[in-house]
Amino acid sequence: MNIINMKNLGLTEEFIQESKIYKNLFIGRVSMQSKNLFKVITENGEIAAEISGKFHYSVKELSQYPSVGDFVMVDRTDNSQGNGIIHHILTRKSVFARKVAGSKEDIQVVAANIDTVFICMSLNNDFNLRRLERYLSIAWDSGAIPVIVLTKSDLCKEIEVRLNEISSVAIGVEVLVTTSTSDKGHQSLTRYLSNGNTVAFIGSSGVGKSTLINCLLGQNILDTNGIRNDDKGRHTTTRRELIMLPNLGVVIDTPGMRELGIISADLTKSFANIDSLASQCRFNDCTHKNEPNCAVQKAIKDGTLSVERLENYRKLKRETKYEGLNSKMIEKEKISEMFSGMGGMKNARKFIKEQNRNKRR
Repeated sequence: MNIINMKNLGLTEEFIQESKIYKNLFIGRVSMQSKNLFKVITENGEIAAEISGKFHYSVKELSQYPSVGDFVMVDRTDNSQGNGIIHHILTRKSVFARKVAGSKEDIQVVAANIDTVFICMSLNNDFNLRRLERYLSIAWDSGAIPVIVLTKSDLCKEIEVRLNEISSVAIGVEVLVTTSTSDKGHQSLTRYLSNGNTVAFIGSSGVGKSTLINCLLGQNILDTNGIRNDDKGRHTTTRRELIMLPNLGVVIDTPGMRELGIISADLTKSFANIDSLASQCRFNDCTHKNEPNCAVQKAIKDGTLSVERLENYRKLKRETKYEGLNSKMIEKEKISEMFSGMGGMKNARKFIKEQNRNKRR
């Protein structure tokens, strides 16, 4: 039996130290999830696993379940005596998450413990700067480093124009141009791939994420489809999957996301130029609408900032603020339920104040 070096899969000393808390259990990494069944890579190979009853009972939110990329503690490293049991998730070092479509509070973890996020966008009809700004805001907030990967360059005749457009919104982010029609069309990606590193491929349906991974693997492991009559790719990937690359660490393939609801976002990095301009405004509370000596409005008149980028910034800021307020309301409702029959809201408020005091210490 070939022993898998888990450090090549991203296992760090921090995870190892944390795992020592749990006796008689083994470290594994979730590679796939299908309803209540998981695939977990251990040093002895990949096993099927499910969460323990105690774990299931303790989970209060969707995001607390194991997700692809999580390091978990399991009771076995092979399936010779049945499915393994997942007892704990080790503390995540980074999380790319989104709000579940149609839900008020559920958070879906798209990928966990990632080092780099490849934001994939094709250079044909999928090209959309406003969507890219949304992806960047969530990627910066995830704790991983975003890299923009432009696919299907063979279908674009104005690559330089597109690159100039992206440079105005992707400040400080590297942009890679790829194509699957050339043997070397994906080589620029390999500098981010190495043993111990995890890269998540994120983007809309049909932009070519699975095709790029197949190119890196040197074989067609993942299903792919061609483009439709409207020049857009067909949706192929239906679930998230962690894949080991020989001597290149691991990658995570994800389904295309029709909606990318924001839970939290780092707008200071994704909209750094607007924040920089705002600091030059005459008034600290400038709304950048009709105040005198507004540096943001001046930049719009000068043509160095687009109205569309400013409006998207405002839109994402409203979403982030709303989700923050919504989360606080939900938390208060949960605490109120905890104290129902025990003094109700009076004791709930006392509990919240005590929590806030502890946070300030």
